[in-house]
Amino acid sequence: MTHSLDKIQWDGLFPSSASLHDPPEFAGLVAGRSILVTGAGGSIGAALARAIHHWKPHTLVLLDSSEQNLYHIHRDLSALSGATKIVPVIGSVAAVGCVRDVFRRFRPHVVFHAAALKHVPLGEMNPFAVVRNNVFGTATVAVIAQEFLVERLLMISTDKAVNPLSIMGASKRLAEIILLGMGDDATRINSIRLGNVLGSEGSVVPLFLEQIACGGPVTVTDPEVERYFLTMEETVHRVLSAAASCPTESAIAIPLMGKPVKIADLAQYLIAEAAATGVSITFTGLRTGDKLREEFVSERETISDKISNSLQWVRSPRLSDAELEAGLAELNAAMCELDLAKLLATLTRLVPNYQPSAYLQNQIEQAAT
Repeated sequence: MTHSLDKIQWDGLFPSSASLHDPPEFAGLVAGRSILVTGAGGSIGAALARAIHHWKPHTLVLLDSSEQNLYHIHRDLSALSGATKIVPVIGSVAAVGCVRDVFRRFRPHVVFHAAALKHVPLGEMNPFAVVRNNVFGTATVAVIAQEFLVERLLMISTDKAVNPLSIMGASKRLAEIILLGMGDDATRINSIRLGNVLGSEGSVVPLFLEQIACGGPVTVTDPEVERYFLTMEETVHRVLSAAASCPTESAIAIPLMGKPVKIADLAQYLIAEAAATGVSITFTGLRTGDKLREEFVSERETISDKISNSLQWVRSPRLSDAELEAGLAELNAAMCELDLAKLLATLTRLVPNYQPSAYLQNQIEQAAT
């Protein structure tokens, strides 16, 4: 049976994409320069780091809080030929001293901000950690990037930031809002919303392959749940394109997507690919914070008609500097006090479309009794 991710033929489920060519502007953005990738040990961060290394930067700084993940990407890149200086840094984007030290020592010209806590159910059980990393970590990286006159900063966001039902989605939406209020001619700061990436850490594909290898069953939350997917190659191409075409005024890029795929169909496809005829599918019910369907643009946003390098740009509502500053101060106080009610109240004010899960509401009620 076929259980290896790299042996799966996706053409039967996803249409073959056109040949992907990196934007010509990207070479000038990276070659011979200093580049920082946060979350470099994660699946998307590591794929970006490998692609960036191909363009021969002078220095490639890999920042990650996971020692094991950082070890693997540093080992892989160090084994490649070339003169690029590879610098592994263990640290959190929420650690101001660590982030400032990285910028001071390596003076990055371009920052790819991929560091995030992004697992939806785990995030619901660890809301303070999610807000600290995704919101305050992003603010830290962006503020220090402007301080050191970084040319471009691109954050990897998610479709779960649109009308969020999870703390992860709400935190990434607030991170987008923070960045929308920043950026100038000296430092272009933008975000790109991605859907699901085939084979990325925490995605359903590795889980399904593991379940198939064990003889099943394959667990799907709901027969109607569906998601948008990109291959890792397509994802890296979209991110590099967004970095190359960052507008001066902060905005959010979204990739052109095909039709969403039902997760049950994906599970059945993988079972067939593995010739695992005896493996069944079991439906377990939506997890806390899950949606049946994801979307890329909210009703309060406008999307440009112009399409370039398989991207469109979204104009999104912003907060005033005063509103954002006061809100972040309240969020910080809520984290210091471990006050979940205050945390959610502040988040729902800053991210009006956020609907906290019943799980988190129950946590507040239990804490009050």
